[in-house]
Amino acid sequence: MSPWQASGSGGSLGRVRGVEIEELGRRIYATAHLTGEFMLRSGQVAGEYFDKYRFEGDPVLLDEIAAAMVPLVPADTEVLAGLEMGGIPVVTALGRHTGLPCAFVRKEAKAYGTRRLAEGAETAGRRVTIVEDVVTTGGQIVLSTEQLRALGATITHAVCVINRNPTTPEPLTNAGLTLLPLLTANDLAAHADQPRAG
Repeated sequence: MSPWQASGSGGSLGRVRGVEIEELGRRIYATAHLTGEFMLRSGQVAGEYFDKYRFEGDPVLLDEIAAAMVPLVPADTEVLAGLEMGGIPVVTALGRHTGLPCAFVRKEAKAYGTRRLAEGAETAGRRVTIVEDVVTTGGQIVLSTEQLRALGATITHAVCVINRNPTTPEPLTNAGLTLLPLLTANDLAAHADQPRAG
């Protein structure tokens, strides 16, 4: 059995590789949770926002997040594919902990240079797991999955730091994808009434 094989459903709190997931959730919340009025990419308006760049820009916290995500990665994964741009720092950190090669997936291929959709590791003919930071509708995961599948990748799973939904968004299920989150918005909401550290 590979050391990063998924051992349970995502979002369940506990201890993973020495990291207390509940404590990690508290730190993510304290670092990245904002309140106000935020327009999401999906067009929805939210009163709170998990600013991925805040936890992704903290190298110590990001490293601990990646370590906690290792058990979510399916054992047969050959390549981790991070989506531009929030998934890129997450996939890089996760690749360091799993030893798996990483691909960096653009929203669209450039018209110059390599003109590749996915830079880095080759994805064609390999079992690929998508890596994202925060998932709302899952639209970009579905789009990128369809594009990578058309180029020869086999993709059945995606992992993320935060799923803003209690379950896998329907578009991902319809695309034949299983989403494995480290935390859900409900997990983080448990910290809403706790005072911030610092």
